[in-house]
Amino acid sequence: MNDLHRDDITFRQATEADVPTLVALYDGAAHWMREHGIDQWVPGQKGADHFLLRMKEGEVWLADAGGVPVGGWELWWDDEPAWGPQPPIAGYIHRLMTDRATAPRALGRAMLARAEHRITATGRTLSRLDCVSTNPRLRTYYESAGYTVTGEQPHKDGGGGSRYAVTLLEKRLVS
Repeated sequence: MNDLHRDDITFRQATEADVPTLVALYDGAAHWMREHGIDQWVPGQKGADHFLLRMKEGEVWLADAGGVPVGGWELWWDDEPAWGPQPPIAGYIHRLMTDRATAPRALGRAMLARAEHRITATGRTLSRLDCVSTNPRLRTYYESAGYTVTGEQPHKDGGGGSRYAVTLLEKRLVS
């Protein structure tokens, strides 16, 4: 990891031209997880169609360091598969991912903060996310960033017939 300063990181909404970069970020993160015994993402599972749909139904963001994409995330405005029907009071962060070889330290926290800022800018007061229940390391990471466990969704539909348990976490945001 590089020792770039947070000031060197810029954030921008992804465009269709960024889809190959997003697929590569996802696959890189999925490979890293597999290599470290984390059973969560599967390389090749999220292709161009996934990211194009996420851009259409929500927002997809990239973090650049020195002009190079080093991380990304999805921001949804609802998440019924995990949270069920909800009033429009939250933003839902998904697929927080970094390029482990080039990302500056603490990029994940910087991306979370940026996503939370974006949620607040829409007038919503909660940031929500979920993580696979079998990943205590990730749960601890989110808790250390101010998120609180609010429950479990034992049968989240992952698409393609896959179901898995997720831990639901949220953080109250102040504008």
